[in-house]
Amino acid sequence: MENYQQNETEEWGMGDGDWGLGTGGDEETNTDAGVWGERGERFLPHPPTPPTLPACPMPDAQSPMPKTQLLLYLIPIIGFFPSLWTLYRRHGSREQLAISRLSITLALTWLLGYSLLATGAATSDFFTIRLFILNSFLTSGYFLVSVWLIFRVVQGKSGRLPGFTTLAERVVGKYLS
Repeated sequence: MENYQQNETEEWGMGDGDWGLGTGGDEETNTDAGVWGERGERFLPHPPTPPTLPACPMPDAQSPMPKTQLLLYLIPIIGFFPSLWTLYRRHGSREQLAISRLSITLALTWLLGYSLLATGAATSDFFTIRLFILNSFLTSGYFLVSVWLIFRVVQGKSGRLPGFTTLAERVVGKYLS
């Protein structure tokens, strides 16, 4: 490991860290590569330039979000929990937060509709079968919309729903973001 040391002429140079122990040079050695000091350290006229590093494989701030994280948020019912955690921490990209809000809004809307229809079917004698059919349509719609959004994200398109995205930004964004 190389270190920087100050010599007598108040110039900073790069020493070899050996302090003259086994450096193989003496004080008469004065080459273009550097100057030997009193204690055996070597002072270079200019610090060497650091080697260039290869391109970093990590995405930069302007690259899109990894699709696997966005797909996790859009999984029906299960994606609610990582979405809630992301919004709770308030940590993520704009796209990640928008998809999280949309996922939470879809899940809560489905849960509210499901519980209301199930309660209505349990208390009604006449509309029981009709409410159960509506309940199954609501659940199927929730799953189909989630799968459709997953396909849109995989294709690189926007993960927005015209009515739900604005609702998610107003309601969920107000309380969780």
